[in-house]
Amino acid sequence: MIQVTIKDSDSLEKALRKFKKKFDKTGVIKEIRARQAFEKPCVSRRMEVIRARYKQKMQAENVK
Repeated sequence: MIQVTIKDSDSLEKALRKFKKKFDKTGVIKEIRARQAFEKPCVSRRMEVIRARYKQKMQAENVK
């Protein structure tokens, strides 16, 4: 359960922003989307390798 502590001077908008930030950090939405359709282990591994290659490529470009 997500709890957001706010001060008396904080507005409702500020409290909602804090809640949304904490909610995004938990990764609930990402997990729900991943569980909507079954993905074979070989497909998920392949996507993981593709993401890793992309990250390495971007890091190599930033170093230059």
